[in-house]
Amino acid sequence: MFFVEKAGFFGSYGGQYVPDSLLPILNNIAEEYDKIKQEESFKEELAWLLKNYVGRPTILYEAKRFSERLGGPKIYLKREDLNHTGAHKINNCLGQVLLARRLGKRHVIAETGAGQHGVATATVAALFGMKCTIFMGREDVERQALNVYRMKMLGAEVVSVSDGTGTLKEAVDAAINYWVSNKEDVFYIIGSVVGPHPYPCMVRDFHYVIGQESREQILVKEGRLPDAIFACVGGGSNAIGLFAAFLADKTVKIYGAEAGGRGLDTLDHAATLTLGKVGVLHGSKSYVLQDEQGGIMPVYSISAGLDYPGIGPEHAYLKDSGRVDYHAITDREAVEALEILSLTEGIIPALESAHALALLRKLAGEFSRQQFVIVNLSGRGDKDVQQLAQLKWVL
Repeated sequence: MFFVEKAGFFGSYGGQYVPDSLLPILNNIAEEYDKIKQEESFKEELAWLLKNYVGRPTILYEAKRFSERLGGPKIYLKREDLNHTGAHKINNCLGQVLLARRLGKRHVIAETGAGQHGVATATVAALFGMKCTIFMGREDVERQALNVYRMKMLGAEVVSVSDGTGTLKEAVDAAINYWVSNKEDVFYIIGSVVGPHPYPCMVRDFHYVIGQESREQILVKEGRLPDAIFACVGGGSNAIGLFAAFLADKTVKIYGAEAGGRGLDTLDHAATLTLGKVGVLHGSKSYVLQDEQGGIMPVYSISAGLDYPGIGPEHAYLKDSGRVDYHAITDREAVEALEILSLTEGIIPALESAHALALLRKLAGEFSRQQFVIVNLSGRGDKDVQQLAQLKWVL
């Protein structure tokens, strides 16, 4: 089903570039995951939770007025924003918390940028009676104040990280450092398809349900597969969840939208796949935004969930293979797409998801009205309203 050349690698990308002290922990997680994912009791419990707690399957919605406004193909939205907690993140968190329970852990930690993964982690920790600590960059704590409060309401401790730019990269740094110091008692629920093996594979597997449902739903609605699929890409979890079910279908074009920030001619972007170089970040070999000396560059995006200087190793492989076409989308393009969807469909998307909508808007003219596409609406935009209200060029 999935391409993995050898354990933990996608071509030359992936691996376990971590301190020796973490290798036994990672290998134990990998071994237990390989066992638990084969067990019917685990699959049944996760399926029950996804249906009865999360609310899956999410609907595949035909956005008629949005399609008319763009003037290209018929557009379907995969409504991950309708999941419990408001985004796709809950799929992965439920799978990982079940694994944490299997390993006897009672304390889970996570990093978060936009706050949706933090909220989802805090949610599953509350559901299973576990201690929860969330690491979040200082900048993101300020612009995602609503999600910070939600995490605290769910019983989580939110640690504000002030190092560097105070965004997602620093939150991951802090979470890893805490994990190294408390590895015997803590399970790290990584929120994207990044990090050392087995996390990129494990997170993808738990989000595969997005693409699986989309495939089944579009065949019922249209009788054939879509002409193209679109998703935003930060670390890459929602995207790989959608993409994975269609990778073998060569008739389906696949597009990923990453954060172009204030423009690729500035330093204020997070366009890792467009401008990055091969390197190692947070335990994995992939594309990384780095300076001439190999140092990790500061990144920026209006979207807190996309301002990460790396990318999941499977996405790096898919870029090199040419199977997925990745484009950088600017802040303004994303906000304009958000406004159009809001005004035509009454759906306010997350700023992250708006990048995928903006990419479709740019490419709409390449499709005919007889064609149809799927866009993964990975989260809802409630969390971004306060931030958007401060922008003079909005509405």
